[in-house]
Amino acid sequence: MFYISTTLKKERSSKNVRNKDLFPVSQEFVEFSSFNNQIIKNRIEQISEVAMVDVSGLVAPEILVIPDLQKLYSLQISLDDLENYIQRGDISIKNLSIKDSQYQYNIRLGSQLKNIKDVENIYIKKENRVYQLKDIATVLEHPKKRKGLVLSNGKEAITMAVIKQHDAKMGVLKDKLNELLEQLRKDYKNIDFQVTRNQTQLLDYAVANLFQSLLWGISLSFLIMFLFLKNLKAPILISIVIPISMIICLLFFQVLHISINIISLSGLVLGIGLMIDNSIIVIDNITQYYEQNNSLTKSCVLGTNEVFRPLLSSALTTCAVFIPLVFIKGIAGALFYDQAMAISIGLFSSLLVSILLLPVLYYLLHKRNGHRKGKITIFLEKSNTIEYERVYEKGLRWVLRNQKTAWSIIVFLLISGIVLYNLLPKSQLPYLSQKETLLKIDWNEQVNVDENKNRVIEVLAILKKTIRENTALVGSQQFILDKEALARTSEVTLYLNFDNEEYLDNAKQKIEFFLNKKYPNAHYKYKEVTNIFSTIFSNLEAPLIVQLKNVGSVENQRNNQLKEVWYQVQQNLNTIQLKPILWQESILLIADREKMMTYNINENSIYNKLKSTFGEREVFTIKHNQEIVPVVLGEDIKTIQDILNETTVALSGGVQVCIKEFLRVHNIQELKNISGNIEGEYYPLDIEVPDNKVIPFKNKIKALIKHNQWYEVGFSGSFFSNQEMVKDLIIILLLSLVLLYFILASQFESFILPIIILFEVPIDLTGAFLLLYFFGMSINLMSLIGIVVMCGIIINDSILKIDTIIQLQKSGASVLRAISVAGKRRLKPILMTSLTTILALVPMLFSSGVGVELQAPLAVALIGGMILGTIVSLYFIPLCYYYLISLNMKSITKFKD
Repeated sequence: MFYISTTLKKERSSKNVRNKDLFPVSQEFVEFSSFNNQIIKNRIEQISEVAMVDVSGLVAPEILVIPDLQKLYSLQISLDDLENYIQRGDISIKNLSIKDSQYQYNIRLGSQLKNIKDVENIYIKKENRVYQLKDIATVLEHPKKRKGLVLSNGKEAITMAVIKQHDAKMGVLKDKLNELLEQLRKDYKNIDFQVTRNQTQLLDYAVANLFQSLLWGISLSFLIMFLFLKNLKAPILISIVIPISMIICLLFFQVLHISINIISLSGLVLGIGLMIDNSIIVIDNITQYYEQNNSLTKSCVLGTNEVFRPLLSSALTTCAVFIPLVFIKGIAGALFYDQAMAISIGLFSSLLVSILLLPVLYYLLHKRNGHRKGKITIFLEKSNTIEYERVYEKGLRWVLRNQKTAWSIIVFLLISGIVLYNLLPKSQLPYLSQKETLLKIDWNEQVNVDENKNRVIEVLAILKKTIRENTALVGSQQFILDKEALARTSEVTLYLNFDNEEYLDNAKQKIEFFLNKKYPNAHYKYKEVTNIFSTIFSNLEAPLIVQLKNVGSVENQRNNQLKEVWYQVQQNLNTIQLKPILWQESILLIADREKMMTYNINENSIYNKLKSTFGEREVFTIKHNQEIVPVVLGEDIKTIQDILNETTVALSGGVQVCIKEFLRVHNIQELKNISGNIEGEYYPLDIEVPDNKVIPFKNKIKALIKHNQWYEVGFSGSFFSNQEMVKDLIIILLLSLVLLYFILASQFESFILPIIILFEVPIDLTGAFLLLYFFGMSINLMSLIGIVVMCGIIINDSILKIDTIIQLQKSGASVLRAISVAGKRRLKPILMTSLTTILALVPMLFSSGVGVELQAPLAVALIGGMILGTIVSLYFIPLCYYYLISLNMKSITKFKD
């Protein structure tokens, strides 16, 4: 969605008909509103990608008829009579047709009023004399009384929300809209057109950052392969395979109607690592057979066939992790779907290309040179003399010889994971830096729109040195699709945009100080700006919401009871300050029916009299310049007290009596807002409290309200929803592990071996939690996604190693020999696959922007789990396998004995 604000660069001198203090809007702004509504709006809606344009800030004209009361009294014309006379002036008989021979004519009888002159010239006949309306009343045209307005950078403006078609592309809409605005600026030089709250800037910036991270990750991954494999051909092969896999992946995106967005892009970033993993494993296995002096054709066949089964199993296990997650409802489901589909599609595309195309490309690339080594390979072998196999074998021997110490380390890691989980804060979403915000203020007083405007200008004045852009929606707005448009005249929504987050934080401090000092009763809160992320990523609840439910009290005592309960809660919150209760002051006019019956006064006559006095008595409407203009019977603007003291009604004998004699005036105080759920109404108290203090405060407030006879208490808030979300995802994760178990059991044809592989998951969680703790992040939805992805990826290394060990045992190798040889053969693939996945994510840790900030916890959790998981796969999984085989051998020996 785009917001476009239009303002007059320079207004002509005010052409108000009446007092400027009473009607502060110029006639020129009325014409400007009409121009925007009829011309600018229509031109924008002509863009095919635009569904509609929602407009607010318009000022409509109104024709006001102010009767001369003395003349009416002398002519004995009541206001009701005058209204009837005016209505008769707009006679219009329609759908009347006559036939004349073979012709037919439409007949229209009457005089249709078209402008203010026609209204002034309405004829009124009284006692055989004919008057015109202008003889007994003043008729004037002025801006209609406003309930709200729009300010853009301190000037009154018209704002338009441009809503795109559901199937339109945001980029195309942006280009066409910018092109139209440039043309409009040339055509109408007196109008300033400004695009505000442009969501595409945020999206473009986030997508660009993720693309940059993607390119850096691929580059670093190629560098790792170049150094490990010590030849140039492997990176060349992968540089061919990855684009082909990406093209196939994007074709599936098109078929499944998945867009390129923040979530699907992050899935591709993760998918790139998995795509490279498959290629590395196939290339390395073919190379091992080729270096054993097998023919090139045989090496390609044997090397590919040997790893096909574990690669397929790895792909299935990775996808199995996501299957339950796709069906999660709400925010998590929205986040998981595109990401899960991107990873799954990328993984299977890569698997197909690695199995079917990569061996062919390997054969073609090595066919000419055979076993001859190039200069680059010779140089790398001489410069990189690290013997990875020897270092690994030393470590493996130490683990097998010191099994008690190794098991102690595993137990320590498991306990550390539990401790870190409890220490880490829990939240629904990661922290996202912001340069813009929405400030909603309720002055908590019965101020009119113009006073509200003046106060907003005061607030903006203290920010003028740092603020870059601002828009104020003062009072009620005219937007059709905005559910919050029907605000009160005492409310305002301020959009504030700054150059950086520091300016925004300083502005919040200044605003808080100003409001608390000058308007202490004002109620204000900040909200996230409505943008491309708001529907999924918004989290506007306070950590703790106290729901005060009234039970059995008398209606007129509720306000005092609520004040007392509010004060008691505030006293128990120490330094935490509660927001004041929002009250609405109202004047209640109660008719004295006994007096009215005594003096034979009709209720309708008093009601109509008050309507005309307050300028709310609409007689009819006329159509002028494609606009509907109301004709209102009213009087000069007065205070309420003046109206009650000066307004009179006529008795049966023509005697005028003050209207206040028949009315009782009461000033009442009511709650502005009340919330409700399936259990009934309640008044919410938002408490901004740290997560670790939510439960103590909840218990304290619960004990406080327990003995209160007027109120019951309930609790909600982001703390509880976050806890519930974490619990749900843990359950989903456990279900995913069960699904993984059955897939692995079917592959290895064993019920014990899958337990060894899945035992790795809780150990690896410690690595994820430790890195999250180091970076000061929380356990949130994105970090949990990273943990889920890590679970799917890291066990692939263990699957590959266990499968190789089993194949070697079937060839006649002993357990220790199989473990040692399998470890050496799979060392480089495991190291390279882990490093490429990690390096594909490292750039996210050092970039900025909303898209990167959103994915950073995912990257941190995945990197932490992968680092520890690689060590576990290399050393502790062989230990577990050896321990399992040893137990089986002892069981068999005992059975034989």
